[in-house]
Amino acid sequence: RKFTPIHQFLYFDAIEALPENVSEEGCQFQHSRYDGQIAVFGNEIQNCIENQKYFLVGAGAIGCEMLKNWAMMGLGTKGCISVTDMDTIEKSNLNRQFLFRARDIEKLKSETAAQAAREMNPDLNITVYSEKVCPEREDVFSESFFNSLTGVCNALDNVQARMYMDQKCVENRLSLLESGTLGTKGNTQVVIPHLTESYGSSADPPEKSIPMCTLHHFPSRIEHTIQWARDIFQGLFFNVQENVNAFLSRPDFIEDLKKQNVSTQLEIISGIHSSLVTERAFSLEDCITWARQRFEEYFSNNIQQLLYNFPKDLISQTTGAPFWSGAKKAPSPIEFDEENSLHMNFVLSAANLRAVNFGLKGTIDYNMIKNVLKDLVIPEFSPKSNVSIPANEAEAKKQATNSGDDEQQKIDQLVSELPARSSLAGYRQIPIEFEKDDDTNFHMDYIGAAANLRARCYKI
Repeated sequence: RKFTPIHQFLYFDAIEALPENVSEEGCQFQHSRYDGQIAVFGNEIQNCIENQKYFLVGAGAIGCEMLKNWAMMGLGTKGCISVTDMDTIEKSNLNRQFLFRARDIEKLKSETAAQAAREMNPDLNITVYSEKVCPEREDVFSESFFNSLTGVCNALDNVQARMYMDQKCVENRLSLLESGTLGTKGNTQVVIPHLTESYGSSADPPEKSIPMCTLHHFPSRIEHTIQWARDIFQGLFFNVQENVNAFLSRPDFIEDLKKQNVSTQLEIISGIHSSLVTERAFSLEDCITWARQRFEEYFSNNIQQLLYNFPKDLISQTTGAPFWSGAKKAPSPIEFDEENSLHMNFVLSAANLRAVNFGLKGTIDYNMIKNVLKDLVIPEFSPKSNVSIPANEAEAKKQATNSGDDEQQKIDQLVSELPARSSLAGYRQIPIEFEKDDDTNFHMDYIGAAANLRARCYKI
């Protein structure tokens, strides 16, 4: 169901693509698979398409679509298509790179895509490469190679390669079809020598990042809660384990850490201390308990603390307006309910990810999780008066640079409580690299549950 097409008509008007002065005679059927195109564009255009000598750089999502389209159009059947991609196919590619199948995993993208295109149209002339486009490979993609082309199509995923190909097209006076995607966004650019600007002639403005203060305390859009969930995932299930393994394998780790600012030191040491001392998991039940505690921390305790610092009826001393107004939405803590599927999905996914970190077997048995939770006592939370929360970015930057003796004392205390490396010889934890395209690994389950729970806290 995830990728079921929408059943509806798509109307696309591109009358400007029609050639001028096409006669009825020039549009007569040729009894070929291209008669539909010939009827619209004429036989002269079709011959031009078939005689093209095009270079496709990249055989990923966009590259697969281009090869499919070219196969249907007959592009290069009398000329040729050259395609290069140095990557191999991964499982995560299969949901958007539609020339590939599960049996193709670990095969070269360029070879597999070319073979799939040949099956669609056996008349295609395709030359396959697995080389990177860069100055070091100009022995392969030489001046004579570019001189033999009629055009280039970029299907790349990095700016450096795009800039290089743009430079080669300018040097050799070749047309360039440029395109790219980022999430749900996409762009296309047609570059024609002596008529349009080149790709490298302009640059997109840098994307605005979400302020940390907004992410941590004052989200107002769903994008904020999603990014928050993604950051939490990275911290809980990857960064901490990387730091633990570095601590266990490098005797000079603590000494090197002192080069960081005190806030960063405290964050890293606290994570290591938690994973090795206070919250080290020895069983799946430990992971479930930990996951339930994270629910309480993120969606109840932290919200209560925020409202203690900034009550809902607070009036700003600088503006005289209500503090919780405009983009600032006053949150409400969530009380855990095991009958709420979103609450349970958070605990289930977090517990399974924690189990992976510690090399334990997970579960999808909700009843088993509920049995663990029924005996769990969650301490009642009381907001603390000594907790400082920045109200804006300026205050956040000021807090980041001002570290007190209390933080250093806490770091020293935590370091003194860490176990000796000799007692954990050979022990390592498993960092989890985020992978959004695997529906069975609980990564997106966690992101979805965490982001939506935070959105509910803030009524987003």
